[in-house]
Amino acid sequence: MSVSADPMSDTFQPDFFRTRPALQQLTPALKDPFARQCPSPPAELSLTQAVDIALCLNPATREAWAAAHLQAAALGSAESAWLPTITGTDQESREFGTQVDAEGNPDNHPQNTNDAALTLSWTLYDFGSRTGKIRSARYLLSAAAYSANSTVQQTVFNVVQAYYSDVASAAALEAARLTERTDEQSVEIVRALQVGGAATLGDVLQAETAYDQAALATLQAVQTLRNAQATLNFQIGVPADDHFKLSVDPVPSEAPALTARMEDLMNEAMRQRPDLEAARDQVSSAIEDVTVARAVGRPSIAISGSRNRVSTSGVLITSPLGVDSFGTLTQNYSQIGVTLTVPIFTGFAVGYGVRQSQATLETREANAEQVHLQVTVDVWKGYYGLEAAIKELTASTTLLKTAQTNQEVALGRFKAGVGTILDLLTAQTAYAAALQARITAELAWEVGRAQLVLALGRLYGAEPLISTVALP
Repeated sequence: MSVSADPMSDTFQPDFFRTRPALQQLTPALKDPFARQCPSPPAELSLTQAVDIALCLNPATREAWAAAHLQAAALGSAESAWLPTITGTDQESREFGTQVDAEGNPDNHPQNTNDAALTLSWTLYDFGSRTGKIRSARYLLSAAAYSANSTVQQTVFNVVQAYYSDVASAAALEAARLTERTDEQSVEIVRALQVGGAATLGDVLQAETAYDQAALATLQAVQTLRNAQATLNFQIGVPADDHFKLSVDPVPSEAPALTARMEDLMNEAMRQRPDLEAARDQVSSAIEDVTVARAVGRPSIAISGSRNRVSTSGVLITSPLGVDSFGTLTQNYSQIGVTLTVPIFTGFAVGYGVRQSQATLETREANAEQVHLQVTVDVWKGYYGLEAAIKELTASTTLLKTAQTNQEVALGRFKAGVGTILDLLTAQTAYAAALQARITAELAWEVGRAQLVLALGRLYGAEPLISTVALP
């Protein structure tokens, strides 16, 4: 995708105030998607590749960057007020009909007039209006950069969540198929035992019911996987019918416990969270807007100058010898002046403008406080959510081993004729639940790591997830 709709815009309208580089300095850790050639998803997709593609293709990310570009242009527009404006005009007119010359004589000769002028206007002083607008625009550019940063991190999290949800759905489908095959084998076994008189019709019906339930669960797992795949494609920014295989690293049976202190994590989040910085910059912008609103009701001083040339043809001219003839009268003159503009009465618009700016400031201050509180909540939930996920990961490993052993024992007892079909079905159900618990624990651990890094404000890619457990 091109950098802009008009590829020649920077040629004819250059970035004189270098607002684009200013935006790049505010986002050193990010890649602007409008300057990239976005890759296509490979046949086998890793999490790192999925995140990289999403940061280039995801519409939400591109929209946030476009808003930052818009604010960079707004800053340049505000800074242009420091420079003078120069305009050129040229007017051509033709007059018909009867006219009266300077001596009162009628004149029917048409006249052509050309009026060309070059005008310069430069505001010298406006009680801080220009300065306030520029400072406000700079704060808003910083806020837009932080908002893009926040959107990028949220996009990374959404991709991580969708990616591992897809992985978990695939694992759940495989577990459902395994349960279905196990229940099918149980049906075959109990039918064989019924023929030998070691099992009843009730035992067969119970086994068949469990198998039918497992088959239905498999169908539901297929649909869940399809939905997860579509969600991942959406987060990446590709059509829902694109297909690729996920490349996933195995999840450890146990994960190291968190050693970071909550106080340290809170302080780190307060320093790094981009949405909090964006809210603070918006407050600073609103403070400058109050200054601008007050300056509207104060005087301003500007200088102006112009160079004019007026040429009129068909004018009756009397020569020193008293001979009248039609000719061309040309005037060349310059003007320079100083303009003092003093608002006397504006219909109370200035006062209400100040009130409006103050109300906006109050709104943004309240929003900043709300974001501040939300940061504390996010860190709290992210920390204890990951802590719980780590414990669940360990517990699910033990549970899965126990349930698998229990199922094997129950199957052996049933084949030997010393166990009941109810014992076997109960063991199989417990093993299926343990499989699902393990899948859920793995998903919670993968997403929980990303959630905590996002809460801290440094989720720029898949790499930070590797060192999450070693947070300082």
